[in-house]
Amino acid sequence: MFLRLGRLFRTGGRDLLVLWYACRNPGMPWWLKLAAILLAVYVLSPLDLVPDWFVPLGWFDDVTLLAFGIPAILRLMPDHVLRDAQSAVEELMLRLRGF
Repeated sequence: MFLRLGRLFRTGGRDLLVLWYACRNPGMPWWLKLAAILLAVYVLSPLDLVPDWFVPLGWFDDVTLLAFGIPAILRLMPDHVLRDAQSAVEELMLRLRGF
């Protein structure tokens, strides 16, 4: 499971962090938070349209959903929430580069 999470994180990367920080912002609409939670539940859930044990296609549907779902949610969120989340991710990246 941790290998799968690592692969998915590398796929989503920075946008996933921006979405995380945006969901923690109180200015984010509830329906976008719900969409982000449903996206995470589907990707992490063992119940899929294509089972994950069917390796090539099982992971492909999760990665495809992340590739289209995260940018769609980011496009729909208010500008001030997106800017705040992006600046929080930039601060995190600067702190991590210092190590």
